Amino acid sequence: MGRIWNRIITKFKGEEFLLDRRIPMTYLGGFIFQRLVMLIVGIIKMRRIRRIFVHPSSIIRCKSKIHYGMNLTIDRSCYIDALSVDGLSFGNNVSIGKYTTIECTGTLKSIGKGMRVGNNVGLGTHGFFGCAGGVEIGDDTIFGNYVSVHSENHNYNDISLPIRLQGVNRKGITIGKNCWIGAKVTLLDGTVLGNGCIVAAGSVVRGVIPDNTIIGGVPAKVIKTRS
Repeated sequence: MGRIWNRIITKFKGEEFLLDRRIPMTYLGGFIFQRLVMLIVGIIKMRRIRRIFVHPSSIIRCKSKIHYGMNLTIDRSCYIDALSVDGLSFGNNVSIGKYTTIECTGTLKSIGKGMRVGNNVGLGTHGFFGCAGGVEIGDDTIFGNYVSVHSENHNYNDISLPIRLQGVNRKGITIGKNCWIGAKVTLLDGTVLGNGCIVAAGSVVRGVIPDNTIIGGVPAKVIKTRS
């Protein structure tokens, strides 16, 4: 039975996949049933016959602005609002962890840019992705839990006006391919993270980070390179 499911999952994902033989069949059966339910819910919610797996508890708004490849998974209690100029774009084999929020627009006075996610990307649980200034994530990048991404800032230079009335500025955030973003990392507007970077858990990141660099701290600084 395990070999059959290995072949099926490998075909679906487009890369070799081997189940751990120690998984009980009852657990595997329950997991497969849940995936079938999520597949049906995904087709109903998105109104497209395609491989998208959506937990019934998740909320998706502005569906017309969402574009996705095969095997998009939206886990339990996610909130996704795609209202934006460019919308949300997901590649193949993207997973969005439970309790994650993706908001492309912070105010109806000026809608945001949106987010583009590459192939084989995993967004951890309890994440927040503010995409008003634009967020790009490269292929094969993985995120830990409780990561927050903020692609806009409030203006504050006029001391005679409340900060909330001074509007925002946006630079956007770019995250390269094959990166590992640790748990509870905060990525601030203007960040450009190169390919192959690792960000230590709890770091606060802003600025341009070269390829294959390991960074950490508040604010994040270079620890070493991977080469």
